[in-house]
Amino acid sequence: MYFVTGATAHFGRQVVEELLGADAPVRALTRAPERAALPDGVDVVRGDLTKPETLRGVLAGVEVAFLVLQYGMDVAPLLAAANAAGVRRLVFLSSGAIIPGAERQPNVIAQYHRDVERAIEGSGMEWTFLRLLFPAINSLTFGMQLTGGDVIRAPYTKAAFSAVHERDVAEVAARILIGGGHEGRTYDLTGPESLTQAQQVHILGETLGRPLSVEDLAPEPVLEQMSQFMDREFLAALFGLMAEAVGKPAPVNNVIEQITGHPARTYAQWAADHRAEFAG
Repeated sequence: MYFVTGATAHFGRQVVEELLGADAPVRALTRAPERAALPDGVDVVRGDLTKPETLRGVLAGVEVAFLVLQYGMDVAPLLAAANAAGVRRLVFLSSGAIIPGAERQPNVIAQYHRDVERAIEGSGMEWTFLRLLFPAINSLTFGMQLTGGDVIRAPYTKAAFSAVHERDVAEVAARILIGGGHEGRTYDLTGPESLTQAQQVHILGETLGRPLSVEDLAPEPVLEQMSQFMDREFLAALFGLMAEAVGKPAPVNNVIEQITGHPARTYAQWAADHRAEFAG
């Protein structure tokens, strides 16, 4: 049995779909099974990673688990429950912000994910880490602005990312979950090209048939505004990562192709796959 956390969000849901498509038995964890709307054939169970008492029994019969965690979540109760249930292997969706070999990480995003990795390394279970920095789904935040015009306003529009399609992440995860053979390995996942935010907006405009343009905003006021609704340390770390990405190409590798057998999907493909979400 394969176990997936975050099963109703982008990455977890698509991993569930990939496993199901491979005829693998899947159990999906969610706080609200009645609203999960997961495909038929998935064993949907109720549980909350922030409430250890809800994890009792949900891992029975599970051999391999895919972990997607919200920033700041304590992984210890889940690891304890997994060990008690006899789970053998974990695949964790981690962060590309981690600096390999650094004892202390440069920001809270990297530090949190490296601390989770260390906890998994010390759990006694086999593990594989998938490190992801800027997924293409971040662009969905542009959608709200597009309802009011053709200008995307954002800080760091010259920051370059190798945006990764979430379906590629899911395919990599599913192959590792099912096939094994990647124990003790860490993979940095990238898209096939380095694109600035401005270039991404241009591609999105071509896909939507709209003359989109960008306006670069000063980061400080945006940070202050967003801090009213989100953790300020997390946002400051995110803004710092974007600032570091200005004026230099993003790293690109072929890890996705090596594991899946096909090249990583382009940002243009991602935009085409999400056209309806922007059109709506």
